[in-house]
Amino acid sequence: MHARQPLAPSSPGFATTLAYGSGAIATGVAYAGLSGAVLQYYLNQVLRVPAYIVGLAIMVSLIVDAVVDPLVGQWSDNVRSRWGRRHPFLYASAPLGALAFYFLWNAPQGLAGPALVAFTLALLVVVRIAGSLYDIPSNALAPELAPDYDARTTLVAFRFLFLVIGGVVMTVILNAVLLRNDATHPLGLLNRHGYEQFGLIGGLGIGAAILVSSLGTHGRIRHLHLPPVRKPTLAQTFGEIRQTLTNPSLLALMISGLLSGISGGMMQGLNNYFYTHLWGLSPGQIAFLVVVTYVGSFLSVILAPILSKRFGKKPAMITTFSVYLVAALTPMTRKLMGLMPANGSPWLMPILILDAVIAGTLVILGFVIVSSMVADVVEDVAVKTGQRSEGLLFATNGLLSKFTTGIGAFLAGMMVTAVHFPAHAAQGTVPESLMRHLALLYLPAHAILTAASIAVLVFYRIDRATHEHNLSQLREAALLAEEVVEHRAEAGV
Repeated sequence: MHARQPLAPSSPGFATTLAYGSGAIATGVAYAGLSGAVLQYYLNQVLRVPAYIVGLAIMVSLIVDAVVDPLVGQWSDNVRSRWGRRHPFLYASAPLGALAFYFLWNAPQGLAGPALVAFTLALLVVVRIAGSLYDIPSNALAPELAPDYDARTTLVAFRFLFLVIGGVVMTVILNAVLLRNDATHPLGLLNRHGYEQFGLIGGLGIGAAILVSSLGTHGRIRHLHLPPVRKPTLAQTFGEIRQTLTNPSLLALMISGLLSGISGGMMQGLNNYFYTHLWGLSPGQIAFLVVVTYVGSFLSVILAPILSKRFGKKPAMITTFSVYLVAALTPMTRKLMGLMPANGSPWLMPILILDAVIAGTLVILGFVIVSSMVADVVEDVAVKTGQRSEGLLFATNGLLSKFTTGIGAFLAGMMVTAVHFPAHAAQGTVPESLMRHLALLYLPAHAILTAASIAVLVFYRIDRATHEHNLSQLREAALLAEEVVEHRAEAGV
């Protein structure tokens, strides 16, 4: 039996929303470094680890991460402490994440071959475990902080906003400051010292963001659900997990995440190759293009709640992702058809910027709405199982996408290997035919996987009416449980 918790308001206050969202800066910083566009390029072109080994190492680290996520989710769903279910994990992740991120980019000088691969893989695993200790419990807070159908979309939008801010700021620092071209490093992307400084700045940012967010939401602990005191058997535990994971709406989200994870992993793994050698962009131009790609994060805070309220979450999401796919594929397709301005043309960057703003706005908007849809599954599962399993739900939704992002990174490495991309290649030395071959491998794979991930979400079943019905049923069940407790107390049971 668990103690009664004070009821939380249906919408969190603005201060709580900001505090909650700000923690995602840490996730954004980690994404900036762990994306294939940075990590894969750094290991392959700077440390000279073969591309297929880099892809394999990233895939292995993501597989380990995918195993850890559900364990963290299930554990945090059932923890009873004076800091609630989630905050012990949040506080633990801050120092671990900060230190692991720093050492990932500061491998000992002279380390090479299998030793370098082992060192990098170990640090990758620790960084991802630290990320799980923060991301899973933090995501799991959203449904309880904002039970309302529309309010949680706003809360999730702010989380994405800060995630993007963290990622963009670190990307700008990395490309425009730490890796800028100079006399010593004509191609700044090959400057190892810049990556070492990136590790220091990123590690400090991760630790600070998590602590600020955790302290800022600490006061809400008294409003959050406290799990009952019980000792379920192993069979009961696996039965609850099975009931949770077989929810039809969750399955639709998981399969969609699987497909989009592969597609996204390929894109991240190849971005810097295309930016540098297909479009001929400088590190400063790459940084600027990345920044404008995420202008949409600011618009999503406003647009996501409006669109989901006006059209419903599923129709709004499917539409935004579909238009995004067209926008994302257009520039490279036109390049292969000879319909884009030549590299160095004053018209090239404006066209790429416009497309990046459109595609970035749409994809971020879609991801905000999808995350809110995951939160809505929480109550749907609770009605059927009697258990609140936010941690397990968010971990499971991210499990396949993380695993398949690793597959995507591996496939990107295989594509680079298949076209015989030269190691430590300077800008302007890669044949146009080679980049064309790489693009022809990438484009159809990205299009098919992304389109399939959109189509699967048609099977998501929860709309506003379903969600409100679920909340009503849970309130009735809670009142009934309280009456039973009171009757037992009066009877001296």
